[in-house]
Order: sequence, then C-alpha cells, then structure tokens
Amino acid sequence: MARGAGGCWLLCAAAALAACARGDPAGRSRSCSEVRQVYGAKGFSLSDVPQAEISGEHLRICSQGYTCCTSEMEENLANRSRAELETVLLDSSRALQATLATQLRGFDGHFQHLLNDSERALQDTFPSAFGELYTQSARAFRDLYTELRLYYRGADLQLEDTLADFWARLLERLFRQPHPQHLLPDDYLDCLGKQAEALRPFGDAPRELRQRATRAFVAARTFVQGLGVAGDVVRKVAQVPLGPECSRAVMKLVYCAHCLGVPSARPCPDYCRNVFKGCLANQADLDAEWRNLLDSMVLITDKFWGPSGAESVIGNVHVWLAEAINALQDNRDTLTTKVIQSCGNPQVNPQGPGPEEKRHRGKLVLQEKPPTGTLERLVSEAKAQLRDAQDFWISLPGILCSEKMAMSAASDDRCWNGMAKGRYLPEVMGDGLANQINNPEVEVDVTKPDMTIRQHIMQLKITTNRLRSAYNGEDSDFQDASDDGSGSGSGDGCPEDICGRRINRKSSSSRTPLTHALPGLSEREGHKTSAAAHCPQACAALLLLSLVLSAARPRWR
Repeated sequence: MARGAGGCWLLCAAAALAACARGDPAGRSRSCSEVRQVYGAKGFSLSDVPQAEISGEHLRICSQGYTCCTSEMEENLANRSRAELETVLLDSSRALQATLATQLRGFDGHFQHLLNDSERALQDTFPSAFGELYTQSARAFRDLYTELRLYYRGADLQLEDTLADFWARLLERLFRQPHPQHLLPDDYLDCLGKQAEALRPFGDAPRELRQRATRAFVAARTFVQGLGVAGDVVRKVAQVPLGPECSRAVMKLVYCAHCLGVPSARPCPDYCRNVFKGCLANQADLDAEWRNLLDSMVLITDKFWGPSGAESVIGNVHVWLAEAINALQDNRDTLTTKVIQSCGNPQVNPQGPGPEEKRHRGKLVLQEKPPTGTLERLVSEAKAQLRDAQDFWISLPGILCSEKMAMSAASDDRCWNGMAKGRYLPEVMGDGLANQINNPEVEVDVTKPDMTIRQHIMQLKITTNRLRSAYNGEDSDFQDASDDGSGSGSGDGCPEDICGRRINRKSSSSRTPLTHALPGLSEREGHKTSAAAHCPQACAALLLLSLVLSAARPRWR
C-alpha cells in the first residue's frame, strides 16, 4: 500500500514538472494583456488576440510552445518587422546620402562658378582690348567654353582634341581677318594648319593650357563623378529587398518575444548582431571597394592645388587665351611671311575689299584670380566626412542593434535570445557573405551572392580605377580605349552602338553623348544617354570583362 502511494506521488510530481516545462496553463496561468496592449498600439485589431496563452502548434516562425499569437498575428507581425527593417535601412542611409549630395552640389557649383567667371571675364575684357580680332571670332570662344562644360559634365570628348580643334579654328579666323582681299580656300587653310605647330602663332599658351587644363578638368570631373557614384550606390543598395530567411530571422528577433508573452524583453547584443550580419552579408561585401573609392577621392583632392590645380586653371582659362592673342599680334607679320613661303601667295579676291589698315593694339595683360578659400573649405569638410563614412557598410549591424532595435545593454539572463529570456551563447559571425556559412540565426547561401550588389561593387571598382588614372593626369575613358585597341573610348567596356558614339567634330548637328554623366546632375542638363542608364545585361558582362583586363595591369603610379 505504501509502495503504491509512493509510485502515485512520483507520477504526479513528474506530470507537474512536465506541465511547468511546456508552460501548461495549469502550472502557470499567463495573461496576454501586455501583448494585447502592444499589438493594438501598432494599429492591429484586437479581435483575434487571445486573452490568455494558447497552444502554439500553429506557429511557423516563433517557437511552438504556449503563445499569445494566433497565425494571423504572427503573419501580421512578420510583415511589420520586415517593413520596419526596410524603413530603418533607408533611414540609416539617408544621412550619408544627404552628406554626399551636399558635397556634390558644393563642388559642382564651385567648379561651374569658376568656369562661368572665366567666361564673363573674357567677355568683359576682350572686346575693348582686341576689337574685331575678338568679335569676329567670338563664336569660337563661346564654343570652347561650351565644350569645356560638356567635358566636365561627362561628355564623350577628349580634352586635348577639343583644345586642338579650338586653336585650329581660331587661327583660321584670325588669319582671315587681316587679309580680306585674299581668297583662302580650304586647301590653303589646311596648309596653314599644318604649319601651325612649327610656327607656334600663339606662343606657349596652347601647350601650357593643354597640360594644365587636362590635369585640372580630369581631376575635377572625376572627383565629382565619384561623389555621384557613391551617393547612387548608397541609395540603390538601401532599396535591395530582404530575403525570406532574413525576414524570418528579424521577426524572431523583434516580435517572437511578444508571442511568448514577454514583450518587454530586449534582444541580446550578440544575438542581434548575428541576425543583421546575416541579413546584410551582401552589403558588407561592398566594404573593400567602398574604402578604395573613398581613399582615392580623398587622395585626388591633392590635385586641386598648385599651377595645374582646378582652382588655378578652371577659373583662369581666359588668361591663357589673352596671352595667346597677344602672341599672335606680336607674330602676325612673321606668320604671314612664313605661311606665304610654305603655302604660296593666296589668290586675290577681285570682289573683296582692300587690305586692312594695320592698327596697333595694346596687349591685354590679365592677372590670375586668387583663390577665395571656398574650395579649401569644401575639401576640408569632404575629407573628414569621407573618412567617417569608410566603415559604413560593416558598421550597419552594430548601428541597427544599438540605435534602432532597443538592444539589451548586456547579454544576461534577462535578454531575449530568440527562444526565451536568457543568455545568448553562440559567437558573433564575421562580416561579409563568406563568413555567414555557420550563422546560427540566418540561413545564408554563401554560393549565391546578390547580383544587384555585385554590380554596384563593380561600379565602385570602375570609378576607383578612373580616380587613380585621374590622379596621374590621365583620362581613363580614353586611356582604356588605347590600351585594349577597341577604339570605343567609352572606358567602361560598353559598345558604341549601345552607349553612344564619339562626337563627330565635322558635324555641328551631332549631340555630344554623356557617357559618364554625373549621377543626380545629368537630368538638369537634359542629357539622358549615360552609359550606366542604357547598358543592358550584355553590357554588364562586357563591363566585367573590361574590369578584369584593367585589373590585370597596375594603374596606380
């Protein structure tokens, strides 16, 4: 009898322990009032929220113990957690986007202001100093400034060719002006052009302007393009949708504690980091090329100073033009004599006026405009902000956990570990896709990288390559063309029939395509034929091939 009573007691004790282990209401009657309050505060109807815990066999994400969540509640909270994370990611990127956009507007506005000031100075001083020598060639000067702007904005132009064409057109017009009594057919003007290099009618000004302008404009436009690309990458990557495994993990992190009836429990720090390191694994793979880009942008600002710097050159183009016309006036008689010796006497135009009376004109001596300090301030601010942004992609998990997820201050018995209130024991994963193979919270297929993000990684590499070439004074858009023998000149491997052909200088009606237009700025110029916008998937493959080939040879000198 005693043995039977003892056996019954043991059975009862075991049943009680089992009830406690599975959260049996008989062992603990738990109300769902706190969950109802939180759930309703999020705008959901309370009609389906149970008053007390129910069996959780229906749950698909949270653990299937006793719960305060119905299937509909779990689905609603899962959708809400995904939407909240996407909003948080967009919010986290907005500050950096705004910083880059402010830099872009500042530098772009300053460089354009320098060029506009130079053109205004030319228009204010040349007519009175040079008279008809200028007015009859005014269109050539306007066209030069137009093409300099187009080049800066990313047009498919080679700056050396642009300047060479300008000097050739200017020489033809200025040679005609004092010889109105002569017929100067095209073949005679061709002969004149061939003699120009040896005769140097404009003195040293063309060579000086070519050398300095090439370095200054290449550095300025490539830096501003880099800011545009950086902002574009941040904006587009922030919009990359989350995968289903990430959505499940975030739901478990944020709202499964609610379903368990402990909505006040905050996520354990290492648990939260593992969730977001898994969710943002592809984004973290941007880190290396992102750092390379920002480092290259900081470095190229050194090229903004000195005799060939953007500040000295872009705002003083008119100074070299004045020196060139001064030299032509000094060399006019010698030039005429040597041209006649080489090309013969031009035919007299029987219907033309007589020879122009020689007029002595004074020289126009212009002083270079001193720096205002604006560019120095912009560069100082940009360097600090770009350095602060270097670890943006790998710092996102920590930022989200500490600032957005109300993470617990410490990993102790009171934080939420994904299953219950208690310590979180797994180690924190490393950054990037390859390190997530053993992530305990997010099932990540490390063999299938996100192709959208891979394309942005390639875009960063290409832009960094251009910045490094620009640091050496090279326009990589054309350097690439000569290296691979394609002759396309696009510099990004995009075929001419897709990305637009090089401008034909003999045709005044052709529109210069912007093959590397500034992101966020090109629409204001009305040019929407950028290579990035018009290359289909086939072009992306060619871009990758071009990148591999260019990476095989050193570009940083």
